[in-house]
Amino acid sequence: MAFTFFFRDIHTIEHIVRHVVPFASGRSVVKVWDAGCAMGPEPYTLAIVFAENMGKFAYKNLKIDATDIDGSNLFGPIIAEGVYPFEEIQRIPADLLEKYFKPADNKPGHFKIDEAVRTRLTFQKHDLLTLKPIGDNFSLIMCKNVLLHFSQEQRIEVIKMFHSALVPGGFFASEQTQKMPKEVAHLFEQVTPDAQLYRKL
Repeated sequence: MAFTFFFRDIHTIEHIVRHVVPFASGRSVVKVWDAGCAMGPEPYTLAIVFAENMGKFAYKNLKIDATDIDGSNLFGPIIAEGVYPFEEIQRIPADLLEKYFKPADNKPGHFKIDEAVRTRLTFQKHDLLTLKPIGDNFSLIMCKNVLLHFSQEQRIEVIKMFHSALVPGGFFASEQTQKMPKEVAHLFEQVTPDAQLYRKL
């Protein structure tokens, strides 16, 4: 089963939020697609950092579609419940941990994420290699630690699909080790030199 933890690669997520929040300001719905979300720590981290940087009213317009191929069929129920063991949330700064989590009922050592954050996420199973996006008009697509498992040709086609699903000027983010293939480099501009964060051209 895929394993990850909350506040992993927070450097990139802070860059994302810093650029996406002003870009999406005023939109009636701010659509985000986290492609390859595993059991939810990454999209929930994103949702928490957005909560810290958006106004309360604007935050209600945030909609995060979290997808994964999920061969286990467990990710959806885990994300919907929003309950995680302490080992997965212990890297969260103490003030945010206290603000967004509370001990889970009848589950010692586990914590439940705040309802206002939990309801920003919707999970669905999705195979990126179908090359069919789950929707369009996304302000942000984040796909980390997935593309490295694909062939170069598959990466190029998946990135083209992401490009088509973004709004004009929308953002795409991947993991630090994943550079933009030259075949699709003309579709984006890198917005900061120290993170794999790109703006659609």
